[in-house]
Amino acid sequence: MNDAINQYVNDLAAASPAGAIEYFNKLFPSQCIFSTSLGPEDQVLTEIIATSFPSIRIFTLDTGRLFQDTYELLHITQQKYDTKIEVFFPDSSLVENMVNSKGINLFYDSVENRRECCSVRKIIPLSRALKGMKVWITGLRREQSEARSRVRVVDFDQTQSIIKLNTLIDWKEDDLWSAILAKKIPYNGLQDK
Repeated sequence: MNDAINQYVNDLAAASPAGAIEYFNKLFPSQCIFSTSLGPEDQVLTEIIATSFPSIRIFTLDTGRLFQDTYELLHITQQKYDTKIEVFFPDSSLVENMVNSKGINLFYDSVENRRECCSVRKIIPLSRALKGMKVWITGLRREQSEARSRVRVVDFDQTQSIIKLNTLIDWKEDDLWSAILAKKIPYNGLQDK
């Protein structure tokens, strides 16, 4: 797999986000999927995918702890682009058991609880969403964090056993907001620049 990933990285060295998505959409038709958290990066990618690659599925995770602004943005985005964004929820019985045994804000109590909460609310639903897919499109950018500074445009996610396409990896904050403003892409006011 490493040789294939390295080849993809080389092939996409000068590709635009749309070019990288097109590359994988042709290579793996019906097996590319985009996960959105409805953040600014993901809104830019939603615009690209919804307008140029409508066959690519878009999904989001509803952890049960989202702000109302996020639900409003989800609704506005689906309307603007006339597209369906699938919503994946955590298993209600797992959430009930976790909250009833450890409390609603268990993630503040310990690293172990934080991992459990993340697994129940995010990782398990994410695995369901990615099942059967070959390429997972994300909005990761290097400048978002130190850990992401080493991420490449194409990586292999060992946990999910899937190719991970990080099309905006080299974008700067200014690139992001220039695209949002120029294309009138809806965004969450809580994340206003």
